[in-house]
Amino acid sequence: MPSPLPRSIRRRRLPVLAAAALVVGLAVPGAVAAPAPDAGAESATAVSAYDSSYYDGAAGKSGAALKSALHDIISDQTKISYSAVWNALKVTDQDPANSANVILLYSGKSRSKSLNGGDVGDWNREHVWAKSHGDFGTSTGPGTDLHHLRPTDVQVNSIRGNKDFDWGGSPVSGAPGNYTDSNSFEPRDAVKGDVARMILYMAVRYEGTDGWPDLEPNNYVNNGSAPYHGRLSVLKQWNEQDPPDAFERNRNEVIYASYQHNRNPFIDHPEWVESIW
Repeated sequence: MPSPLPRSIRRRRLPVLAAAALVVGLAVPGAVAAPAPDAGAESATAVSAYDSSYYDGAAGKSGAALKSALHDIISDQTKISYSAVWNALKVTDQDPANSANVILLYSGKSRSKSLNGGDVGDWNREHVWAKSHGDFGTSTGPGTDLHHLRPTDVQVNSIRGNKDFDWGGSPVSGAPGNYTDSNSFEPRDAVKGDVARMILYMAVRYEGTDGWPDLEPNNYVNNGSAPYHGRLSVLKQWNEQDPPDAFERNRNEVIYASYQHNRNPFIDHPEWVESIW
């Protein structure tokens, strides 16, 4: 297998790819987000509206106070069952170019919605915050929260396992641009920021106050069953280098409007990551 590109080169590629994604402007047919040509302007308007309503309680805050305020805001949500996640992902992750398919998180491939399951060639429900990190499993709550559940190829999901996120490793078979080693997984450039914002959403949403573990990011790998996920310093880099694109923003809108009625604040305000951490 070819050796992965040096980390510095892969880091420099991220802003270019992110900018290209924003120019293209993906939009899921029939969903809530604005049409692609106006995605940037519509997003700015939407976020401004949410600032004066949904995020009103976070106004003027930073650090721990901002984290606490956002926890209070996004904890007001509708929960769905694990079985209901299948159909929800067919909507939240619908391929903008083919309404019969979903986009797989790590590989970026488009696959038929009907191929959900556990066999080779199927896609399944990936817990981006590994469900063993805090041992919450698939119970309704963190185990079914759509803000970190994504469709992934069964075999690629198995390779990722419950590894923390970090740079480097060997290329992942079936998912070009992803790398893995014994204790970490690096997703492709186009979704590095998505992964970071999903992990950090979980850290704000689940603070140990509603019967679930207090989930927190840290700067380690090999977190095992502890309620931590790393590597925070790398996730912060990815959040900056791969800003939210139209697909990610649309997904946030669909979850908010049709399923959980809460938002991932770091998609609306990526700068809040640095303010809190």
